[in-house]
Amino acid sequence: MLWTIAVILLVLWLLGFFAFHVAGGIIHILLVLAIIVGLYQLFVGRRGV
Repeated sequence: MLWTIAVILLVLWLLGFFAFHVAGGIIHILLVLAIIVGLYQLFVGRRGV
């Protein structure tokens, strides 16, 4: 589920970067947050196993 959201944000970021410069900044911030959350889940999620 988290990877799906990250991929969707990546696609939206690329769309915003090339097509809509107005929303590009907001989508870029969301992409950075998604990467941070993904890395957090990657490292913290493995502790429980």
